[in-house]
Amino acid sequence: MAVQIAAVQAFRPRLNLGPSVGLKDVVNMISARTGLNKGELQNALSELSEVVQFYNKQGKGVKLDGLGTYLPTINTKGKFSISHRLDKEIENALNTPGAYSGEIINRENIGKTTAELVALWNEAHPEDPVA
Repeated sequence: MAVQIAAVQAFRPRLNLGPSVGLKDVVNMISARTGLNKGELQNALSELSEVVQFYNKQGKGVKLDGLGTYLPTINTKGKFSISHRLDKEIENALNTPGAYSGEIINRENIGKTTAELVALWNEAHPEDPVA
């Protein structure tokens, strides 16, 4: 007998992500869009990371309009981390109808409920239905 989570995982919409873009590609794109020097851009982005760390180590969040806010956190064992709160502008841009150009696996299942995804599983796997 299959479990519900397996059914949902198999039939839910998900993104077919391509390879991540690295710093070099980001620098090249910004340089092409702005005409700024690649070496200076790379240095500035590296310094940005250092500056976020500097302020977070002092217990200060760093808000970068258009990117998000970086906040230091601590868990119960005393381990520090940095949480990132995404700037709404990025999320809104991604959610603009027609803006996403990547592949969506199971696109036809967008908006379906868990029960509907389970029904799809049961139809496709009559030998192993969800209990």
